Amino acid sequence: MSMLLLRRGALQRTHGCRRIANSFAFPIASVSTLPANVSGLLDFKPHEAVENVKIDGYVRSVRAQKRHHFVALGDGSSLESLQAVVPADQAEGLAIGAAVRLDGSWVPSQGRGQSHELQVSQATVLGPSDAKTFPIQKKYQTPEFLRTLPHLRPRIPFYTTLFRFRSDMIRSLTSFFNNRQFVQTHTPIFTASDCEGAGEVFHVLTENEKNASAADPARPFFRRPVYTTVSSQLHLEALSQALGNVWTLSPTFRAEQSDTPRHLSEFYMLEAELSFTNSQADVMDLLEDMLKHVASDLAGSKTFHELTSSGGDRSPDLAPIEQVTARWHGLTRDVWPRITYTEAVNLLEGADVPFLHIPKWGEDLHTEHEKFIATNVGSGHTPVFVTDYPRNIKPFYMKEGESDHSSLSPKSTVECFDLLVPDFCEIAGGSMREHRLENLIESMRLRGLNYTPASDPRSNTSLEPRDNLDWYLDLRRWGCPPHGGFGLGFDRLICYLTGIQTIHDTTAFPRWYGRCDC
Repeated sequence: MSMLLLRRGALQRTHGCRRIANSFAFPIASVSTLPANVSGLLDFKPHEAVENVKIDGYVRSVRAQKRHHFVALGDGSSLESLQAVVPADQAEGLAIGAAVRLDGSWVPSQGRGQSHELQVSQATVLGPSDAKTFPIQKKYQTPEFLRTLPHLRPRIPFYTTLFRFRSDMIRSLTSFFNNRQFVQTHTPIFTASDCEGAGEVFHVLTENEKNASAADPARPFFRRPVYTTVSSQLHLEALSQALGNVWTLSPTFRAEQSDTPRHLSEFYMLEAELSFTNSQADVMDLLEDMLKHVASDLAGSKTFHELTSSGGDRSPDLAPIEQVTARWHGLTRDVWPRITYTEAVNLLEGADVPFLHIPKWGEDLHTEHEKFIATNVGSGHTPVFVTDYPRNIKPFYMKEGESDHSSLSPKSTVECFDLLVPDFCEIAGGSMREHRLENLIESMRLRGLNYTPASDPRSNTSLEPRDNLDWYLDLRRWGCPPHGGFGLGFDRLICYLTGIQTIHDTTAFPRWYGRCDC
């Protein structure tokens, strides 16, 4: 039998196997303390020249002169470009869009507009670019045009900041939930259940199923209809019964034929479930604390300062800086108003405003109503919770109000809420979940779900629905505690905090009705 014998300075295998001497005497690699990206170099401001600086990036613009070319270099780490001064004989191939490596000295700049610049001794083109055909130019280009180039749009300085901000948001949210002992989970993209019951789902079919006919039927891949998920909530409820408090940030899909600035067909939802709670206020407190944490955590970040920069390159398509900063300050205010749906309708009915849709109890609030509430109740800067909506306009899984009966009476409500923010309206919604089996079955029956009586007439479950929610009912049969949760539109929150005017521009590769370009 072969055996490994370890001793200091050597690794030896017995029985004549080869010996590797001094195997533990590895050389220690030297690590440069110089900044490794554009952002780091821009923050590095030595009084003397620093030699042997190497930086990789993409050419944003080139200004050619007789002896030198002035290159604006970016690498996605900073909204601001690095200025590199390249000798004319080293500047071949330095065209807009090119991927390059520059070697030289980082020196105090003699010109205006920057404190330091890179005096280049060697320029290497690693990925050439044809400036004449490169679609992204330094001049103003409309958002509509840029949406036709989703594969190149991320190279624009503002969008590099935007996507770094998304990353910062995820880091901050992860920290928030970790500090509260929530477990991050991954829920499925494919589902056999329509959580919202609205029918606006994408049906998943294989090519064989799509081409099947009566004469040549295809065996269903999943044995039952399957859709892309519209929410992780139902699966989160199952996980919360095993893990306690849970959360996820997952892609969701809606097949809405809508081309508005507020809708995407594929978007990200942050969803959380709070277990062992009887209080809707606990769920709202969690959501409020989370958003306050994000706003206070990121208010001093590099991406926040770049997003609220008043530099000359700021796009005119963004909301004014003052409006964006007011939104951030509003999130950190101590008191967020909470009013009931009934109080909101009374306020709308008494308002001297010619609403396009007349407010009426029992009907959902329209965007114009939500804007009015956010402006007047939240004073135009603070988020507002609207609670206890009518039962007949909300999904089956929401817990009925304590004073309500098991019927759709004219004034019956459910323990739920929407969170409205100024300018952008609803960005989050949540509820207590109906944890009692009999009440949940009754709620499903009242919404016209399909029922098949059980074979045993003595069974008290004879009116249980026989559909793809049987597993959801099982959760109520065996140890289901009171619980509640919320879902927040992550892309809508990005829109709100960055000043972007349409949700189509918050993600790298947006999909919405009529558009899926790459």
